[in-house]
Amino acid sequence: MDLKTASALRRLRLVSGPEAISFLLLLVCSVLKRTTDFNAVPVMGAVHGILFVLYVVFWADAWNRAKWPLKTAALDFVLSVLPTGGFFAERMLKREAESAVIASRARQEGIVGA
Repeated sequence: MDLKTASALRRLRLVSGPEAISFLLLLVCSVLKRTTDFNAVPVMGAVHGILFVLYVVFWADAWNRAKWPLKTAALDFVLSVLPTGGFFAERMLKREAESAVIASRARQEGIVGA
């Protein structure tokens, strides 16, 4: 894995957690809006919207650079629209990054001829 691919995966991983948190907070704000006089939906909606757009942009970049199969790319995108899916996406991306680092080190040390 080259440096640009690793950076794309890292960016996607870093935005997936905050995007999932903002989605959950938006859901809480929606419930509070209906049950109380507290209305933070416009603010949380904007925050979540920005984070979601960043997620989609970073997802497209990571898909392009990492050459994911369609199934993997679709799963990662579907996770972005589920309330807690961003946490699972972050875990999946972390595992992929760790595997890539291990493979890269093995190639450098001549253990694997890949």
